Amino acid sequence: MLNTQYSPSEIETRLYQQWEQRGYFDPSLDLSKPSFAIQLPPPNVTGTLHMGHAFNQTIMDGLTRYHRMKGENVCWIPGSDHAGIATQIVVERQLAVENISRHDLGREAFIAKIWDWKKFSGGTITEQMRRVGCSVDWSREYFTMDEVRAEVVTEVFVRLFEQGLIYRGKRLVNWDPVLGTAVSDLEVENIEENGHMWHIRYPLADDPNNALIVATTRPETLLGDVAVAVHPEDERYAGFIGKQVILPLSGRTIPVIADEYVDKDFGTGCVKITPAHDFNDYEVGKRHQTVLINVLSLDAKILPQAEVFDFQGQAQTAINLPAKYAGLDRFAARKQMIADLEAEDLLVKVEEHKLMTPKGDRTGSVIEPMLTSQWFVAMTRSANNDVAHPEPESEFKGKTLTEKCIHAVESGQVRFIPENWVNTYNQWMNNIQDWCISRQLWWGHQIPAWYDQTGRVYVARNEVEARAQAGADAVLTRDEDVLDTWFSSALVPFSTLGWPQDTPELQAFLPSQVLVTGYEIIFFWVARMIMMTTHFTGKVPFHDVYIHGMVRDHEGKKMSKSEGNVIDPVDLIDGIDLEKLLVKRTTGLRRPEKAPQVIKATQKLFPNGIPVFGADALRFTMASYASLGRSINFDFKRAEGYRNFCNKLWNASRFVLMNIENHDCGQDENLPLSYSFVDKWLLTRLQQTITSVSEALDTYRFDMAAQTLYEFIWNEYCDWYVELAKTQLQRGDAAQQRATRRTLVRVLEVVLRLLHPIMPFITEELWQTIAPLANTKHTESIMLAAWPQADNSLTDTEAVSQMHYLQELVNSVRNLRGEMGLAMSVKVPLLVESTTDLGTLLPYLLLMARLSEAKQVVQLPEGDDAPVAVCQGARLMLKVEVDKTAETARLQKEAEKLQKNIDKIANKLAKPGYTDKAPAHLVEKDHSELAQLQDKMTKINLQLQKYR
Repeated sequence: MLNTQYSPSEIETRLYQQWEQRGYFDPSLDLSKPSFAIQLPPPNVTGTLHMGHAFNQTIMDGLTRYHRMKGENVCWIPGSDHAGIATQIVVERQLAVENISRHDLGREAFIAKIWDWKKFSGGTITEQMRRVGCSVDWSREYFTMDEVRAEVVTEVFVRLFEQGLIYRGKRLVNWDPVLGTAVSDLEVENIEENGHMWHIRYPLADDPNNALIVATTRPETLLGDVAVAVHPEDERYAGFIGKQVILPLSGRTIPVIADEYVDKDFGTGCVKITPAHDFNDYEVGKRHQTVLINVLSLDAKILPQAEVFDFQGQAQTAINLPAKYAGLDRFAARKQMIADLEAEDLLVKVEEHKLMTPKGDRTGSVIEPMLTSQWFVAMTRSANNDVAHPEPESEFKGKTLTEKCIHAVESGQVRFIPENWVNTYNQWMNNIQDWCISRQLWWGHQIPAWYDQTGRVYVARNEVEARAQAGADAVLTRDEDVLDTWFSSALVPFSTLGWPQDTPELQAFLPSQVLVTGYEIIFFWVARMIMMTTHFTGKVPFHDVYIHGMVRDHEGKKMSKSEGNVIDPVDLIDGIDLEKLLVKRTTGLRRPEKAPQVIKATQKLFPNGIPVFGADALRFTMASYASLGRSINFDFKRAEGYRNFCNKLWNASRFVLMNIENHDCGQDENLPLSYSFVDKWLLTRLQQTITSVSEALDTYRFDMAAQTLYEFIWNEYCDWYVELAKTQLQRGDAAQQRATRRTLVRVLEVVLRLLHPIMPFITEELWQTIAPLANTKHTESIMLAAWPQADNSLTDTEAVSQMHYLQELVNSVRNLRGEMGLAMSVKVPLLVESTTDLGTLLPYLLLMARLSEAKQVVQLPEGDDAPVAVCQGARLMLKVEVDKTAETARLQKEAEKLQKNIDKIANKLAKPGYTDKAPAHLVEKDHSELAQLQDKMTKINLQLQKYR
């Protein structure tokens, strides 16, 4: 027998250990079966699970369990990412506490420290995944820096280099001066800030008394200007194009050029062009074949001599910069330059200006566009296939990496869900730049390139190969840079399946069926997996890309540790008291000064800590949010509701067990079964539910699957059938009782299988007890049981119609009770006037409407003051002696209360601008609530008229 109370903590860890130990998560590798594979977006090894992970993994695990139950060869591959920048920062901060830098240790010792740290804390996420219930194949768990992945990364790099798709060049990149490395766009946050726009005079070289006024937000880069640009159709400056102006503070002359990049209506219409320090200016300079003048060092200080290059990266003659600025930090130099411009009467005015400032997400430092030597992957160049390892034969061969990505989607081999993300994807692909893959870090895959004493580069799989290329006398030094983290993660679809060998796993699980991920990494991960997988295997990495939204807090704010609104999903599963929660949230803050704010926000959101929800309630909450929208506002009220749903299911199962144990449930086929219309209605609704849930999961609509299951289990099975079954078990004959017990247990068993992908723990625990009694248990675990199939022969539309009529009758009587203020504990008689024989329905009314008697009559008593309800032609009256004085007083009191609520909402809606400015769903809710209150007031007034 089940415990009297549902306790998730008692079952979840025990069940997960059983599943893992018994190998239920392992694929069969039976290639005769359909395969279903899914790759886990590898979380950073530095982190812990957040609500976004829980959301993402609920969907993935739901799909995995669903397809496993369908009998497919299922493989969910887990792993974690080495997270180059994040991991290096974590370990460097730990060393800083001991006043040690990575340079004190040296590269080899520092990397050894990181591996030690990884062993100590790297398993945090995998344990959290177990708590959430993820049924991944742990035997295939990978780390993007393990030996297998390292070999694949090297092989891919060498092949791309041999094919002419990887090159080293001097280009403009995002540069974090604090980290001292190039960073990707994903590691840059654009933050709106209050700034200034400085208007500066650039005197004409042939007429210094006249000048062009240039507006800029970054005067510190002025020394690197190569031109002043105006729009070619701007009549104000038509006569200046081709002339020279004097660069302030420098004395150099630079040309006035025309380019459509310039916005005539912004600022003064004159733009300084600094191609070595601005991405847009870089493109302008490239079009006009200017030089690039770099005036900043890698730590963002003014150089004594500006470095000058052409757009092929060839060094030109250096330019001496004013000595007074040399060595100054960029912002100190800005301050000094502004003062000097003002002193020389070159500063016209200063305006306050809102601007987007790019900042490193790890350091908070302002990112500089910096001209540096980096390794790049060519996006729009075709591979040289006259090499040892050409592209595999496929429809993708011969295309550029960009073309491969576009063709994979246009051909329908890869589809985005929702489909609108295709536009975002194509927009990026059509404007793509070569991919900067090098990082100036120590933690990561070191680039497999060696340099001899002349600077010539040798790309090879190891130093032995490099020496074979360079010659025995060469002195080789390995490139110190490492690869961008996204480079190794882009190889995951095939690096985890045994490539470059042709393994059974590659045959079975590539392409995988679906990738479940967030929209923010479509470009950084999704597109790069497509380009790398099509290039090296000739196949797409996955067929479907299901893009889900971001999980935000209940107010729609982004979850952030510094805001105090971030939630650890395991805290929701296990519960945590306020004191421990405060310690947890304030420990290790990047900005310790935010601690008071975090404490205040936490106390407001969780005044009593976080109660125990359990993994199943959390997962069902996440599934209910999994629509095709962009963002999810996580509301604890909903999680509480689904915890109650777990309790409801548990208690319903206990009721079923109490009524079927030691009784015949229809297992003996020789004994008769007599199904009522109620039984047939439930069996019909079950078939419809099976179909709806299967269609929802097939189309990634977990929200619809959750809604369908919730309504069927709570409303139809528990609230209606279980209650109606009590009447059948009490009043029915042996055949009717057997049919009722059989329906109770068999429908419950099927429901548990339908619910298992979303709520794995409670369904397993209940199924182990229920399934044997339902005579359908053929497997050791529910996750290995067959997915239910709808049986249309069990559909009975007449029974459904009868049941709907019964439900309307019950609801009508309940409404009557409410109108008369009768407590549910008070049993009263019911009179029903109807030309239709309701004899089969009345016994059910007794129980469902809390009646002492239900009697059908030819006509209701005339002159009775009791309210009457009409339901499909039947007239219903509760036979109760009405105290008109007392009832009038009660109704008047209720009317007064109703009127206050009506006035309150009506006044709100009448406020000027409310309906235009308030969120549409709130306005709609107000209108709906007002209509309901007004309808109720109308009924009360009608009843009051009867008593007058």
